[in-house]
Amino acid sequence: MPQFPSLPDTAHLTDLLVRFPKTIQPLMAYLNAVLRSEGELSIAERELIAAYVSGLNACDFCFGSHEIYARAFGIPDGMVANLLEDLNAVQIEPRLKALLAYVKKLNALPSRLTPTDAEMVFDAGCSETELFEAIEVASAFNMMNRIVEGSGVNFDYATSIDEHTIKSGDPVALSDSYISYGEKVADLASVSRQREEGQDTPS
Repeated sequence: MPQFPSLPDTAHLTDLLVRFPKTIQPLMAYLNAVLRSEGELSIAERELIAAYVSGLNACDFCFGSHEIYARAFGIPDGMVANLLEDLNAVQIEPRLKALLAYVKKLNALPSRLTPTDAEMVFDAGCSETELFEAIEVASAFNMMNRIVEGSGVNFDYATSIDEHTIKSGDPVALSDSYISYGEKVADLASVSRQREEGQDTPS
């Protein structure tokens, strides 16, 4: 159940951001930079990490949304769920497995990370840039998971997959999806504000 009475009983992130629009565009610009810009990690790998971290945090909304994004960029169906069940049992690249093990520890006990944890990632074939990109994604989704869970966003893509904005696996169509989403929500917030101001104006 949402924490705010002004939100609908089944609340989507869009409902929350339309209600509180101040940071929509900088937030989406940041997520676009972290998840869609040129990087050493592929977009698919970054979306996989976003879904994995959200799954670790039991954030159903973000997990469902980013699992769909990950599949759109080529991650096999069911892989994220299998990784959450047993990271070591899934056959994936050693470098990616090492990154996921690192972000799992970062997610749970960040102050207990040591240079040895990073060395394990480097020994698996990752660069410093790849590790930092994974840290950025994991950190961004700890923030997003807490915004979603703290506000009571309870829309679940597991039961409403057709509601996701992504309809194509075309990387060009997906390249600026966070920017596009931010613009869409900002427009909805503007319409909502105008409607409220109109209602407040004496006839």
